[in-house]
Amino acid sequence: MEFLRPSDDPGTAVAQLEEWVAADVAPRLLIETSGSTGRPKRVVLTRDAVLASAHASARRLRDLGAGAGGRWALVLPSSYVAGVQVVVRSLVAGHRPVLGAWADEQGAAAYTSLVPTQLHRLMGSPDDVAALAAMQAVLLGGGPIDPALRRAAEKAGIRVVATYGASETAGGCVYDGVPLDGVGVGLGADGRIRLGGPVVFSGYDGDPELTAQTLADGWYLTSDAGRLDEDGHLVVLGRVDDVVVSGGVNVPLPAVARRLRAHPALEQVEVVGVPDEEWGQVVVACCVDDPDLAPGQLPDLAALRDWVADELPRAWAPRRLVRLDALPLLGNGKIDRQALLTAATAATAGEGVA
Repeated sequence: MEFLRPSDDPGTAVAQLEEWVAADVAPRLLIETSGSTGRPKRVVLTRDAVLASAHASARRLRDLGAGAGGRWALVLPSSYVAGVQVVVRSLVAGHRPVLGAWADEQGAAAYTSLVPTQLHRLMGSPDDVAALAAMQAVLLGGGPIDPALRRAAEKAGIRVVATYGASETAGGCVYDGVPLDGVGVGLGADGRIRLGGPVVFSGYDGDPELTAQTLADGWYLTSDAGRLDEDGHLVVLGRVDDVVVSGGVNVPLPAVARRLRAHPALEQVEVVGVPDEEWGQVVVACCVDDPDLAPGQLPDLAALRDWVADELPRAWAPRRLVRLDALPLLGNGKIDRQALLTAATAATAGEGVA
């Protein structure tokens, strides 16, 4: 079967996708996932699925009052689905995207798409903040969004739209908890999120077994747990397998991470479960400290355990703490959870449990 694999080079990818969008008959798109929590997968998308996503995104942004059409700035890798969608959305609107910047000789971009780590870093640059604030909207997805980061961005005048989706849904298909037109959202008995509609992928290249496990009657069965709030909006709770059993207690790692991210002395936080002979698994907090604070102003493990226990069960509190200069990232800007787990395991090897 013939596939189009988007290039890692942005200029080449734009040329490929421009021809692909305009072709009478187009091959299927092959997106290799990052493998942030396991082995990479080769996701197959039809042109119809990609275009359905691009058109639905444009309609939703228009409905939100963010304008119709307009150029997009590509600052994500062009071979990943989020980068592909930036290019396709811009092409569908009648423009080639701005590559690696917010503006070029043709003018400024009206939209962009970022992952949370990118926005966190850009918030430290007044010029970048001003450029983002001048846009119609900034789509933010690809991982958990720190509420404090979103508040800071919106206070600076940046119009943030939180997106949820995957390569298997041709990118983000739920905006601020509301599915795009034509997209269905369901929850399994275990809270597992399923997504349906014209944006869903065709399968995994070379892996019919995984395709059968993940694609059922046109629905993509995600690895994420969720719930619907009182307004019917989807709330993503984290990966189904992001619950570790520590000393016989089920600990939802995303909940612990959210609480730790609210600590004023921590700049970034991720939480992992590390194997332990006594406890089965122990919760490890991997933190990047606020660089403006002196070492004596930084919380130790006991203080962070108390911080978590103020709102959550003490049994959920981290039993180990790893301080990092930076969180490991994949090429698309997402957290590399496999590398993080390896680093946490190595850093805590032989340590006693607090």
